[in-house]
Amino acid sequence: MENLKIKAFIPLLYLVWSDDLLTQKEFTTLREFITSLTLLSAEEQQYLLSKVDISNPPSRNELTQWKSDIERTIKDKSSIKSIFDIAAALSDKDSNIAALELNFKKLENDLGVLGEEVILNFKTKAGSFTASSQTNDNFDVQKLTEILDGEQAAIIKRVKSIISRPEFAYETSTDINVYRQKVYDWCKILADENLGNMAYPKQYGGGENIADYFAIMETLSYHDLSLVIKFGVQFGLWGMSVQSLGTEKHYAKYLKDIGALKLPGCFAMTETHHGSNVKGLETTATYNHSDQTFVIHTPHEKAQKEYIGNAAVHGQMATVFAKLIIDGHDYGVNAFVVPLRDTNGNTLEGVTIGDCGHKMGLNGVDNGKISFDNVVIPKENMLDRFASVNDKGEFESPIPSDNRRFFTMLGTLVGGRIGIPRSALSAAKSGLTIAIRYSDQRRQFGPEGGSEVPILNYRMHQRRLLIPLAKTYAVHFGLQYLTSRFLNRTESEMQDIEALAAGMKSYSTWSTRDILQECREACGGKGYLSENRIDALKNDTEIYTTFEGDNTVLMQLVAKNRLAEFRKAFGEMGSLGIINYVFENAKIAIAEKNPIATRRTDEEHLLDYQFHLQAFQHRERTILASAAKRIKKLVDNGLEAYDAFNVVQHQMIEVATAYLERVILEQFQIAIEKTEDLKTKEILLKLNQLYALSQIEKNKAWYLEDGYMEAVKTKAIRKIVNQLCWDIRPDAVSLVNAFDIPESCLRAPIAVYN
Repeated sequence: MENLKIKAFIPLLYLVWSDDLLTQKEFTTLREFITSLTLLSAEEQQYLLSKVDISNPPSRNELTQWKSDIERTIKDKSSIKSIFDIAAALSDKDSNIAALELNFKKLENDLGVLGEEVILNFKTKAGSFTASSQTNDNFDVQKLTEILDGEQAAIIKRVKSIISRPEFAYETSTDINVYRQKVYDWCKILADENLGNMAYPKQYGGGENIADYFAIMETLSYHDLSLVIKFGVQFGLWGMSVQSLGTEKHYAKYLKDIGALKLPGCFAMTETHHGSNVKGLETTATYNHSDQTFVIHTPHEKAQKEYIGNAAVHGQMATVFAKLIIDGHDYGVNAFVVPLRDTNGNTLEGVTIGDCGHKMGLNGVDNGKISFDNVVIPKENMLDRFASVNDKGEFESPIPSDNRRFFTMLGTLVGGRIGIPRSALSAAKSGLTIAIRYSDQRRQFGPEGGSEVPILNYRMHQRRLLIPLAKTYAVHFGLQYLTSRFLNRTESEMQDIEALAAGMKSYSTWSTRDILQECREACGGKGYLSENRIDALKNDTEIYTTFEGDNTVLMQLVAKNRLAEFRKAFGEMGSLGIINYVFENAKIAIAEKNPIATRRTDEEHLLDYQFHLQAFQHRERTILASAAKRIKKLVDNGLEAYDAFNVVQHQMIEVATAYLERVILEQFQIAIEKTEDLKTKEILLKLNQLYALSQIEKNKAWYLEDGYMEAVKTKAIRKIVNQLCWDIRPDAVSLVNAFDIPESCLRAPIAVYN
């Protein structure tokens, strides 16, 4: 190819043939580009067209020569920023190629190609990688930590100081009994530090600060997760059930001792055959008016309480959920305080306790099974905030509706669905800190003749760890929003908050599960060694997807809430309401789905947070309308509503996911807007862009099917995601250091800088 004008097209030809992801459409685009150039003679055009003939690919030698020409041209030239710059450098200065700059840039846009990324792919000399291998000080880590900790910075710092003490050194014994006792001892230390009673009223020894309680749970999760769950069972589930479902007489009798860990207890809701279906519980509490007692009874083995934390060894009492029976009438599920053991640890008469034994994780928690054989408790042991038995032996409740009373009772326990996702988030932060620090140091392979390269410099490794890092930051701000809404709740919005908590619990715990698996694999054999802690984090958080509500069931709850909101806005799922909603959605989408927008690939647009939010909102609205329309059609065709929901269950998960991702993105953007320090704001903005675009990339099949984007745009998004990973990489270690996890808690040799 002696013609210097023709040589200007080498980068385009190489790009087409070296990228196996380019399609027939891109070849067509390139051919149209060539034939439109009047600068080229007919002979030159014909030659170039022959080089983009799919049936006649270039030889390996020709491809190698093109690559060599490009590398030689861009070597040590920082001024080259685009494909056109390469073209101009390859061509003769008298060839008038400069006149084609706008044409080249339009072609880059049409192909969804980022010139800087292409150039970066060629710069594979050892120096270019090692120059980017060290952590940059692009922002103040401490300032980012302060943003993450927010108003709870003081309590977070205090808890970190406590769990860094020598007595909190990890227990390495494989003896389950030794481990359980160690976790109990840790809980006692925390109780002595007045951390367990943080959420209780001050007159009962508490701190009366639920926000600090959540922060304590989240911070403890940097340590041993068995400790977190034991702490949560004792002071959260057991103590908060007494506080939330009981009245003053219960507070005075129990709360101070619960907060001091003088009265270890349990939360006995789940039964062998009725896990998530609380309404279906079969344990009974039969009222005896003659002696004013309740008889707690397990009618058969499958109705035993199972997986109950604190039950196997330490629990002396339990909040037991059972069906209240008065004169043979079932008044639904209510809560009762039932003694299990005496102060010497002996099981009381009528109570049978079994040990669930060794588990996949959380073996410092003594999960057990509890059965009751006509156990008699006094009338005052009924937690009677929402229902009671009066002096005449009659059922009373300030909430007349059985359904509303049931959900109001469960709604008071929503705090657990805030504590668990925040705990899961901390586990994800720990795993990412270990994996990213290791990847920054671990060197493998490298360009021929050059030194080995940190594995975090490899694109796939960046995608494996930096996209999850961006998602973890996003979830952090989403959970801050959930916590704030819960703390400032009004009764009218409780249903929405409960649904959001259910969804965030699912989203965060699923995210942590997947992130820790990626961290394990990204660390290779080192990640498999117990000393590096990823195995403990993985095993302990597996159950997070199941307890406090099975994630799949919870996501259906979220979807039903969204459908209820749909009904409020557009009528009772009638055809007219759905048509109106679809019409409104279509009006909004007209501007976003015009041909210019669906094909727009310029960087300014793709990085714009308004585009991100609009894309998330469009997906949420469209999926919701589709689900509502489908359910309506099934019901109109004679299917029972119960069966109709079953048919579309898989779509319900999509409805919930789209809603949650929109909320998370929105809250991340709001947090960025509030950030005053410009450098901190800049790195958070990059993380936000990476979260948004990686989720769009993940759902690109949906966007393509819907017509919201064309292939050229989703291809450009893929390339922007790659570029963002590269841009964030120098700050990756600083970003995990901003979590400020105590080194004694990380305790992974591979996470220590030598």
